[in-house]
Amino acid sequence: MAGSGHAALRRSEHVILEIEDLTVEFPVGRHDVVHAVSGISFDVMEGETLGIVGESGCGKSTVARSVVRLNAIAGGSVRYLDHDLALVGGEGLRALRPDLQMIFQDPISSLNPRRRVRDVITEGLQIWRQGRGPWTEDRIDDLMQMVGIDPKYGDRRVHQFSGGQAQRVGIARALALDPKVLICDEPVSALDVSVQAQILNLLEDMKQRYGLTVLFISHDLSVVKNVSDRIIVMYLGKVCEIGNADLLYEEPRHPYTRAMLASIPQPAPTVDVNEGDIDGEIPSPIDPPGGCRFRTRCPYVTALCIAEEPQMEQVGDGDHYVACHHPVEITRASRG
Repeated sequence: MAGSGHAALRRSEHVILEIEDLTVEFPVGRHDVVHAVSGISFDVMEGETLGIVGESGCGKSTVARSVVRLNAIAGGSVRYLDHDLALVGGEGLRALRPDLQMIFQDPISSLNPRRRVRDVITEGLQIWRQGRGPWTEDRIDDLMQMVGIDPKYGDRRVHQFSGGQAQRVGIARALALDPKVLICDEPVSALDVSVQAQILNLLEDMKQRYGLTVLFISHDLSVVKNVSDRIIVMYLGKVCEIGNADLLYEEPRHPYTRAMLASIPQPAPTVDVNEGDIDGEIPSPIDPPGGCRFRTRCPYVTALCIAEEPQMEQVGDGDHYVACHHPVEITRASRG
């Protein structure tokens, strides 16, 4: 996302995370490389919820894991305040980890099912040597109550909880260290629909209570829209559109974003479900297309799309940017 559009996306105040030309690659076999994330840039403002959405394999979870250094960074930088996380290691990285906590997609597999719930929540405090002393038990009780778990169940094992209850344990574990940034990687996709709203409401309540900055990852644009201040749309390791959640939802300018929105059931959709349909499969990230990566599935592809990679440019009057040679013109309409 380099270029004039990238400069326009920079904000001069209260930037807590700054991702600059981030590249993440995974070797496959002896000679091949998966280009999971290919030189993307964006900022995250203090106190905001930034959603990242896209199909499976687009690189959104790779971005999330790179922020907390669960993935090696092949190029670019991830700056948290004044620290470049791509360069920090050892005790420096250890000192920063409590500030950057993650909630994973599958609450059952991300928690040790044989451990007591109270021990799971306390684990971070023990590892990072915070909270030692008699007040720890009271703190854990308070956290359990805040996430909706009765402290009397603290001696139960994780496997005795439902998926929704286990995700509440995961949220409590992440909050125990008083993080500044909470990375949520598909936190509700493994849960029943009836439980998803409860967890999303809990995350919003915790964000307000703790003053958190949230990076929210999902493949579901309707979920992301309801929890995010701004949204980034990714496709095959690239950012194709970014903007205010309401504006992007009502006036999508990239054909891929429009196709994703058209697939969401709507009582009175403003995007025609037959307009901008995309065919075919996502190309392999081992050998992504040149030019625009979406061109092999785009209904508006031209020779320019094949020859040149589009740069992020501002569209309209608001905080809205798109990487497309032919952004779709919009007839303003409400999605009410």
